[in-house]
Amino acid sequence: MNTTRSTGENAEENAGKAAGETAKRQPSPRTFDNEDGLPRVPLPTLDATGERFLEWCAPLLSDAGLERTRAALASFLRPDGPGRTLHAALERYDASEGVHSWLDTFWPYRYLGRRDRIALNANFFFLFEDTGEGQVERAAGLIAGALAYKLRLDAEEVPPIVQRGRPLSMEQNRFLFSTTRIPGAEQDTVRAPYSVAEPGPSTARHILVFFRGNMIRMDVVGPDGRPHTLDELQAGLRTIMKAEPGLAPSTGHLTTKARAEWAASREALLSVHPANRAALDEVETALFCVSLEDFAPAGIQEACDQLLHGDSAGRWFDKAVSLIVFGDGRAGINVEHCELDGTTILSFVDTVLGTPAEQHSRESGARSQGLPAIEPVEFVLDDGLRADVRDAAASFAAYAAATATQTVGFADFGAERAKALGVSPDAFVQMAYQLAHKRAKGFTGATYESIATRQYRSGRTEAMRVVTPEVLRFVAAMDDPAAGAADRAAAFRAAAQAHVRRAKECQAGDAPEQHLWELQLIQQRRGAELGVTGPLPLFDSPGWVTMRDDYLSTSSAPSVHIRYFGFGSTSEQCIGVAYVLLADSFNVYLSTPEPVADAMHVFARELRGAIRELQDLLDPGR
Repeated sequence: MNTTRSTGENAEENAGKAAGETAKRQPSPRTFDNEDGLPRVPLPTLDATGERFLEWCAPLLSDAGLERTRAALASFLRPDGPGRTLHAALERYDASEGVHSWLDTFWPYRYLGRRDRIALNANFFFLFEDTGEGQVERAAGLIAGALAYKLRLDAEEVPPIVQRGRPLSMEQNRFLFSTTRIPGAEQDTVRAPYSVAEPGPSTARHILVFFRGNMIRMDVVGPDGRPHTLDELQAGLRTIMKAEPGLAPSTGHLTTKARAEWAASREALLSVHPANRAALDEVETALFCVSLEDFAPAGIQEACDQLLHGDSAGRWFDKAVSLIVFGDGRAGINVEHCELDGTTILSFVDTVLGTPAEQHSRESGARSQGLPAIEPVEFVLDDGLRADVRDAAASFAAYAAATATQTVGFADFGAERAKALGVSPDAFVQMAYQLAHKRAKGFTGATYESIATRQYRSGRTEAMRVVTPEVLRFVAAMDDPAAGAADRAAAFRAAAQAHVRRAKECQAGDAPEQHLWELQLIQQRRGAELGVTGPLPLFDSPGWVTMRDDYLSTSSAPSVHIRYFGFGSTSEQCIGVAYVLLADSFNVYLSTPEPVADAMHVFARELRGAIRELQDLLDPGR
């Protein structure tokens, strides 16, 4: 063990001091005022990360795989090894002027560097609670609520989220409005306000409305900055819905393509006719999108599926926020993930849905100013681009059809029930996932859980790996005929406690995956400069590959305003598990590739049984 104090250790110590000082101060009520005072994300020491990495991957490996991983790690960590050089470079970066977090470069590479589709693969959705309103009334109310939030945000009157007396980072709120991901040949970029190119809040006054293949600009804010009234918003939407269905293929289909392919199509759009630059500008600067669907979903699962992917003629998947309203008034949101995590969207949605639309409209200063200006957004396409759009539409429709999904709802179980049994609610359901997966597939596989870290400056999430030795013992005990109820209950509680400990470590920044991943990325970006040019066996080792090869990818979104939360699967064998765990209910949306759909359906059935069985185990008299 290297006992030399590193910059990472000093940063961790300073973060602790800063956290204490921040806790003592009364947080500012202004949205962004607390950012500079938040503690920095701690940079772990390289040795601590190495120890945790072995601990995390060991339960998933054979003895031979563990030995190969141990040898690769030892080579990486040797005193003159590549890990030391790369970590020293990361320490220098973390200490550089203007750097807010050692993850400042990691996040763009992680999200903007991905080259596959973001539609269905990266974007996520929420299905809102029903209100009983009609489609136009619901859509206008959502628009009014979003505009009220935007104006409060512009004035920094959205109060910062405070957790245990400490403010959380509100930085992601800068990317809610007029933010669009721009495809690139090698890495995407983001067009957004609060940037060097566009300082301050967005000055856009329009949204983008999709209906029956038409893409319409609708002004929702007047020249004086005051929103249109609810009646006027409804009138504008009704006018849009009277238009004939669009005849030209929707350019929105192109946003479903793999990123480099979409970048090439975007360049073709710009080169084929100068009017397309203005059309793209209308799309990219729009405050947000509203998709009006001309049908009512047959049920909850179809509503969720449509929110996840839908008909891409009515989507622009690169927009940060797209509100989607069905013909029966049911509604939800689709979110582009590169700058926005679920916790920020939850706060936005809770504010919009937690107050009547009339109150939002009144408090935003909305005033009558006539029918909103409405204008089609049209692209000029040549034969090649028309074929490109048609091919993109067909390809994505096939891709969506090759994704299997299922909703699983529990009306008789929730967080309060888990607490009554003396268990962390999240630990309870995570253990249920592990038991269900083992019974569905016959083995325990790598499992990811997202852990929020917004208590730090520029904090986003940490990657938690759920499988521990305690989890293996728990799932084995549950199906061991020789294990009694007391043994099984003890194994469950030990696994749940281990889960809580690891979650707390992740919240504190004591996690290995993103640290090692960033070192790998540093070599890819700066290897020649740093003299680290050879292959790094650690990143081909069984431990690294197996730990990150998800069989379950899990994340939660607790809100009384949301019925379901969902996202696509992350690999060919993975089940995406998005869940809304409330006090007295528990809803799960599952997704996986169609070829392995049978295993997902078995997992869903086993999950129902596991939830019941674990309650009976912990409360035999119920």
